[in-house]
Amino acid sequence: MGLFEEIAAGAAAESPLWASALRPEAEEDAVPVFSPLVEDRRFALGVETIYEGYLLHYGRPRLFAPPDADVGLLLGDALLAHGLVRIADTGSVAAVADLAALLSLCAQARADGRDGDGVAWAATAALLGQGGLDTARLAFRETGDPAPLEHLARATAGEPAVDAALVAHDARIRAIV
Repeated sequence: MGLFEEIAAGAAAESPLWASALRPEAEEDAVPVFSPLVEDRRFALGVETIYEGYLLHYGRPRLFAPPDADVGLLLGDALLAHGLVRIADTGSVAAVADLAALLSLCAQARADGRDGDGVAWAATAALLGQGGLDTARLAFRETGDPAPLEHLARATAGEPAVDAALVAHDARIRAIV
């Protein structure tokens, strides 16, 4: 089973409401965004599951078309939880902590009306479970400057991979109003 089939199957198995929110296969946009930046492939499914949940909250999801905003919010929360469980199942407490910090950082940026969530996602994916993100996260949290996170992402995953992820992310995310 492929990455996106597994995300869809997991959600559908949990609830008939989630199953009914799945897009028809022909309408899915099953393109990985941040998992290509992840060095440890054990984390790919969890990262894309969490990202799909994030898109249900803030963007255009790839696999789901919920009937209303309330179902979208609940499904997003469920996918965030599923993804964190998948990461926890790898045994990497550091990776779980990195993703929890990412979600907190992005929620704060969204609440403050700031851009930079894509760079935060890219840096976290590139360094997932490896450490080295604290100073850059702090800079973003306190000053809104995503440059240190972007530098880490590009230095770790490479310019082309980060550029591709950020372009894909920007195409899926709602403009901050």
